[in-house]
Amino acid sequence: MKICTVFLLMFVSFATFAQNGIIKGKVLEASNNQSVPFANVVIDGTTIGVTTDIDGNYEIKDLEPGTYDVTASFLGFKTITESEVMVTNSKPTIIEFKMEEDVESVEEIVVTASPFKKTEESPVSLQTIGTTEIQRNPGGNRDISRVVRVLPGVTSTASFRNDLLIRGGAPNENRFYLDDIEVPNINHFATQGSTGGPNGLINVDFIREVDFFSGAFPANRGNTLSSVFNFKQKSGRDDRLGFTATLGTSDVGLTLEGPIGKKTTFIASARQSYLQLLFDVIGLPFLPTYNDFQFKIRTRIDERNEFYVTGLGAIDRFKLNLDANETAEQRYLLDNLPVNNQWNYTLGAAYKHFGENGFWTFVASRNMLNNDVFKHINNDEDNERFIDYTSTEAESKVRVENTSRFKGFKLTSGIGYQYVRYTNKTKSFQLVNGVAEPVTFESKLDFHKYSAFAQLSRKFFADRLTLSTGARLDGNTYSKEMANPLPQVSPRFSASFAVTPALSVNFNTGWYHQLPAYTAMGYRENGELVNQDRLKYLQNLHFVGGVAYNTKFKMKVSLEGYYKQYKNYPFLLNENLSLANLGSDFGVIGNAPLSSTGEGRTYGLELLVQQRSYKGFYGILAYTLGWTEFKDSKGEYVPSSWDSRHIINLAAGKSFNVTSKAKREQQNAKRAGMGKAPIKRKMIPQTLDLGMNFRFQTGLPYTPFDEQASALTRNWNTLRQGIRDYSLLNTERAKAFYGLDFRVDYKWFFEKWSFNIYVDLQNIPGVASGTPNLILDQGESGDDPIQINNPGQVNESYQLRKIEPGVGTIVPTLGIIVQY
Repeated sequence: MKICTVFLLMFVSFATFAQNGIIKGKVLEASNNQSVPFANVVIDGTTIGVTTDIDGNYEIKDLEPGTYDVTASFLGFKTITESEVMVTNSKPTIIEFKMEEDVESVEEIVVTASPFKKTEESPVSLQTIGTTEIQRNPGGNRDISRVVRVLPGVTSTASFRNDLLIRGGAPNENRFYLDDIEVPNINHFATQGSTGGPNGLINVDFIREVDFFSGAFPANRGNTLSSVFNFKQKSGRDDRLGFTATLGTSDVGLTLEGPIGKKTTFIASARQSYLQLLFDVIGLPFLPTYNDFQFKIRTRIDERNEFYVTGLGAIDRFKLNLDANETAEQRYLLDNLPVNNQWNYTLGAAYKHFGENGFWTFVASRNMLNNDVFKHINNDEDNERFIDYTSTEAESKVRVENTSRFKGFKLTSGIGYQYVRYTNKTKSFQLVNGVAEPVTFESKLDFHKYSAFAQLSRKFFADRLTLSTGARLDGNTYSKEMANPLPQVSPRFSASFAVTPALSVNFNTGWYHQLPAYTAMGYRENGELVNQDRLKYLQNLHFVGGVAYNTKFKMKVSLEGYYKQYKNYPFLLNENLSLANLGSDFGVIGNAPLSSTGEGRTYGLELLVQQRSYKGFYGILAYTLGWTEFKDSKGEYVPSSWDSRHIINLAAGKSFNVTSKAKREQQNAKRAGMGKAPIKRKMIPQTLDLGMNFRFQTGLPYTPFDEQASALTRNWNTLRQGIRDYSLLNTERAKAFYGLDFRVDYKWFFEKWSFNIYVDLQNIPGVASGTPNLILDQGESGDDPIQINNPGQVNESYQLRKIEPGVGTIVPTLGIIVQY
């Protein structure tokens, strides 16, 4: 804090009170990208506003720093509002309004735009999160995977990981798109075969908003069963070169942005962690290091054509801290954790061409993951590796989409193609009849994927009734069965009826399909792809219905019910276990013998009360009551590992203008009444944000250990961890978890730059989450394991003991953000 104070004092002398915040951009027709001249753009709740010029451009100047709701309107078009737009003195805020034609509008009337998005294709299960909400979220630490936990239907397995469980689905059932470019994973130290990890790698400074679908997926977004994330990135500033520097408890980052000529802008960032230094100081037995990179270059060729290139990549390194071996828990982690090194990237380009009544989108991208996992005997690099896993996944993709409007209809259609290459070199172990057996194989796999989709939407009865229907076909050349796309037809249907302008009833149903993980498809025994004839596309049937009420005070109240029926889920043959119970830990998922015989179901209710910023107040109350069940080896439904019965989230906050022009005028008016001279000294605009987030979650089910099999020396010496007794699948449940996060943001807005300091306290009660573990009993000395049961015989065993989850700790984060 002393460093921050000195830093501020160095620059206060250069600060002046200035209202030079700017909001600018264009107002365009959504269907053809044509300019909308003479449209009104106003700041909600004020008399401040402008009219667009003949080219659709607008600029609102002399704004005080802070957040605003900005609305664009024009006769014959639907009014649109951008909520909680952050304005600073350091850079113009750029907003492009894409307005849709209002075919029912015949006269000029006053229409209030809703700050809550609802599309024709997805009238339910769609939430939109803005960049301001992400940045100020308590406990989120500027990580979108943590921010979405406040929404209904979302949970996670552990506070330190980003495994998203959406409406009871596994972490590998989520898909992510970055400006139309599919990104396989958005986390560092990704779990291969799943989508989770401990830290997010997307830079929030790039994000304009995020569309989060927990159902009612549009037909152009395939290969998913539980959720779709559409990340919409900002374009770089077009006036001059600028930067944003961030310094947090775990990493440091720099973002540069600016113009490249008259028609092109760029934004690029790099981030380096120093978490390993902190972990070393506090004595943790593992030392992670991560780096990530992100960029976007956009060229607006003309009103009809635009082109952009975007990229995202990470380099992750994980090593063991062999000096941290004083306690039994530390020794357990050192024995159990492998070394894990990864790198990945996604690089994509998109070209958009706008016609009279629609537009074409052409997308080409490539993504790749390289994953190395290994462990030496006794963690001595001079010894042999008894775990040695190296794998790569690479996808090259092309997609063509067309969106057009005619006679009140909206039609989206397209085709897609992918070339997949997967390699795997494995030296490890797997359980066979309760005994750890060695597994060694190499695998190379390449095949082609193809898809086609279409969705038609139409509004009726003065826009009160909206109907949408679509279908999707997916196939690939991995096997003869999968080559035929007809079994993977994915039809869907949505309907929404506006009972009143504020109250609507909404519904969606659809079949969705997802390809098994490449780790499962590429598994070999004796050189053969043993899963090839057993695997099918996963199937999921959705039913979602609900009501939504939007108040005039920017509040939304919604209640939704959902039912999801799973078929063809991968089932582990050796463990007699559905793969739906795995995927929330470090390592690799699905690299084993499997069959597509698993079945499951999830169902529940979700309540959401959301208040967008209104007079500085904002908040969310979300409650989920849900059940998640999958069939066990006996064909009976049992709770899955993601069956969190009750989830409650309450997040609230308040924004304050600590100093402003209005407050200065009030002070001077009061002084004038007292006969005192007005205050003339320079003043720095300052804002304060206070926020809290309370979370309660029923404990997740877990499977107890088979302590006898775990204790066998040949098993423990190989696996270094307990073996679960899957005949008692998920018969135990962890303790309920609750936590409270608190965040303070204080911002100073100088003439051309801003300074933000924040403090984020996570898990203030210090509650621990997790399940018990088995560790080797090494006696009082901590050196020699205790052997029991016939030493030297086949049933020779160690003595093990159980340890409960560790005591939870408060996690403080102090950060600084400088923007120029």
